[in-house]
Parts: sequence; C-alpha cells; structure tokens
Amino acid sequence: MNALEDLITDWLNLPDVAERLDVEVSRVRRLIDEGELVSVRRGDPVVRMVPAAMITDDGIAPHLQGTVTLLRDGGFDDIELLTWLFTEDETLPGRPIDQLRAGQRGEVRRRAQALAL
Repeated sequence: MNALEDLITDWLNLPDVAERLDVEVSRVRRLIDEGELVSVRRGDPVVRMVPAAMITDDGIAPHLQGTVTLLRDGGFDDIELLTWLFTEDETLPGRPIDQLRAGQRGEVRRRAQALAL
C-alpha cells in the first residue's frame, strides 16, 4: 500500500465523506458497495477511507462509477484501480482522476477499456 500512500495524500473517513456529500454514513457505505466510490482500509486505527479527490464541490466526481466498473470488470482490484486513477499520465495530460473531476471521461474510459482487455 506504500505506493498508494505516495500517490494519494488526502483521504476522508466515511463520516467526513458523509458530511461532504450531506448524506448519512450508511448511504456512503452503499455508495461504496455500488461502486460509486472506492475505499481502502488504512490508518491507525484502521478504518475505511476514500480518496478526497473522488469528492468535488458538486458531489462525487463525474463519470467515476462507470470508470470504476470498467476497471473492476477488467480484473482490477481496488488498490490497482486507485493506483491507476491517481498515477500521472502525460498523454492525458495529468491523472485520470483529475480528468474525471473535470468532466472529461472519453479519453480516460478509452484507456481504461484498453487496460481491462
């Protein structure tokens, strides 16, 4: 998980996600179960946490769920898909998560599809 720690420095625990989205924590758990958000267990004590970049001022980053589904269907586990979303790609340019946050899903999805084959 160390590589992930280097890529993602800003995390939110589930109560913080709930507060940012103005929903109950139980709803955040459902969003994770449904693939709209991705969480990993980390910290001390170990708790489920979501990368803060998955949340925008308007809610969950646009097109995140479809991209997560595509990567999971392609065999990526949560650590692998988070690593891919948060790794710089100079051909995009930037990180896939930043492109999704900006509403740019086309090129991100094309790359995710190519990886998932």
